Amino acid sequence: MVSVVIRAKNEEKHIGYCLQSITDYIGKPQIIIVDNESTDDTIPIVNRFEYHDVEKISISKNEYSPGKALNLGVQRCIEEYVIIISAHCEIKSFDSKSVQQKLDGDIVGVWGKQIPIWDGKKISRRYMWSNFKDDSQTNYWCESENRYFFHNAFSMFKREHLVQYPFDEHYSGKEDRYWANNQIDAGYNIFYDSQQEVK
Repeated sequence: MVSVVIRAKNEEKHIGYCLQSITDYIGKPQIIIVDNESTDDTIPIVNRFEYHDVEKISISKNEYSPGKALNLGVQRCIEEYVIIISAHCEIKSFDSKSVQQKLDGDIVGVWGKQIPIWDGKKISRRYMWSNFKDDSQTNYWCESENRYFFHNAFSMFKREHLVQYPFDEHYSGKEDRYWANNQIDAGYNIFYDSQQEVK
């Protein structure tokens, strides 16, 4: 029922933890790694997860943009629901039924809470981190960015909606925020769910 898309570039320190957390919380979903010319052991580590059917897509640095990498991954997804998770993130809490119920309703994107961890240590919430609040809400407005906030560190969608409304491939960053604001402007709703959590 679920496809997982992970962008990666030189994530040997984290990718194993990311994949293991997917196993722990989701089981054996379809997993697609979109790798941007990693030169470390990212891909060899991915290959050790033999019990997963992991599809690996390569994208060169000359072709890369965050949106394009995600769109390439989504195009290979075969399941009804899509999860995007950052290669450096590890799932700490996930209720798939709750998320799917939202996506079956009037919500087109759900983004989860990210615990601020850097180099293995919990850090204080500043700037971006301050947006990962304890209270869930629809169409969260970020005062510091003066726009709606959304984050692809841990986000969920219906595949058919992402295929119809892909990420903009022209931006060098924050493709998630641009996508969410376009969706809300078009009359759709985005939901921040603090119960779905990564670190």
